[in-house]
Amino acid sequence: MGSLIEFNDTLQITAEQGFPENILNLERHRKKPIALKEVVNKIFSFHGKEGARLFHPAPTRCFLVQNIGGKWLYWGKILVVEQTIKGETKEKQTTSGKYKIIEVYEPRYQEQVTKRESPKGKSYF
Repeated sequence: MGSLIEFNDTLQITAEQGFPENILNLERHRKKPIALKEVVNKIFSFHGKEGARLFHPAPTRCFLVQNIGGKWLYWGKILVVEQTIKGETKEKQTTSGKYKIIEVYEPRYQEQVTKRESPKGKSYF
């Protein structure tokens, strides 16, 4: 008997899982880009990420992706500062944790990265 742990360099989460959509709002960002100073040194939490996952721990960066109805929207880079895996069985494992945003992409670059890096058919654009 073994275990499956997935290694990720991308934290892709929904608002329900803790994406800070009240701060990182695409419509607002396209009108007036959100500056890093608006989120710097804030700690954000995520939870309910399906499966046992290990995200690159700080000081190595991960990418922050908002999942909007199954479509991916890249926002920038983060440092994962805390991670927890919970579960009673292999089928019922979830990962949660905390992260800090260290870079917010400017809108044009955000669109380019999202188009290029999203899995086929998953780009928000």
